[in-house]
Amino acid sequence: MGLIFWNLRNLCNLRMESEMVIHDTGSGNLVKLAGLILVVVTLFLSSGCRSSTSNNQHKLLIYTPHGQDMLRDFVARYKQIHPEVDVQFLDMGSREILERLRAERNRPQADLWWGAAHTTFQTAADENLLAPYRPSWADKVPDFARDAQDRWYGTYETPEVIVYNSEAVRAEDAPKDWDDVLDPKWRDKILIRSPSPSDSMRAIFGGMIWRYYKDTNSPEKGYDWLRKLDANVHEYTADGTLLIQKLARQEGVISLWDLPDVRLYQEQKKLPVAYNIPTSGTPVVIDAIAVVRGAPNAEEAKRFYEFVTTPESLIQSGRNYYRLPVRRDIDRRQLPDWMNAPFVRMPIDWELLRKQGNEWLRYWDTEIRGRGR
Repeated sequence: MGLIFWNLRNLCNLRMESEMVIHDTGSGNLVKLAGLILVVVTLFLSSGCRSSTSNNQHKLLIYTPHGQDMLRDFVARYKQIHPEVDVQFLDMGSREILERLRAERNRPQADLWWGAAHTTFQTAADENLLAPYRPSWADKVPDFARDAQDRWYGTYETPEVIVYNSEAVRAEDAPKDWDDVLDPKWRDKILIRSPSPSDSMRAIFGGMIWRYYKDTNSPEKGYDWLRKLDANVHEYTADGTLLIQKLARQEGVISLWDLPDVRLYQEQKKLPVAYNIPTSGTPVVIDAIAVVRGAPNAEEAKRFYEFVTTPESLIQSGRNYYRLPVRRDIDRRQLPDWMNAPFVRMPIDWELLRKQGNEWLRYWDTEIRGRGR
């Protein structure tokens, strides 16, 4: 703004000087001076327009829950190819991103949303918060991993698992299936991340209710399961990081969480955590990506979208950040062996969970949480 005022002030001075010269010169000099003023004004205006356009084209703001390590890695790799782009990201919970996009509906700030459950993306799509974009690999994912109107596409699959402290619990004694965590021997030994802000916990709680709902058309037996779980819970933590830290400190020894996070803390952070994929089946969340409707830098968002979803980037995500790729054209021989091991997927009506989930969680929060202790 200061530069604009400086230029305007100088243009005014030039005009005043011109008027003084006009009184002292003939008509030929007058024409030359008028032409000079026109050139200066044109250069000023075009320079301002170029600066504004350039700044707009080379910025990118990403909302994402993917964590600092993964984000810095991919941003650094992207900037090696596109050093002119100022890439910024806000790392926050998936439900927080949804609320933020709702608040910014009339004046979008973010360009790209990278990461959250497909159910949360579908809610955003239904609320007209996402822009249609069909990526170059659109036909490489199954129908259940994409929006029919191209407003979001799946990137990773996220199985939910039973976690335990590997120093406090022997592998042979650790819960192998969902109902095992209800055993009275785990009373006051279970840590649970508060479910409402977390897509992973929403999937787990929703899956536990769905196991019974599909046969009874009622959530009541699912609520009973959550009551028994609550009786064993030592604490509901505010976020996933705190959950794993407390588990490592043995403030609790059993938990429920997502597989990629557990492997990251196990292999990179060297914390004493291990996991079992429930034998009867586990909910598998589809992690997605989308361009924000009305994004200030939509074209740059699309370029980054394509970059993080190439086979090379997906293999990088698998090897370094334990993300299971959704794309079916990936050379799976380049992925860690554990990613190719079979496991049982819990069949879930995700649309029902999306529509009923808030009501189920409200009931849990008001009628179940903390009452079993």
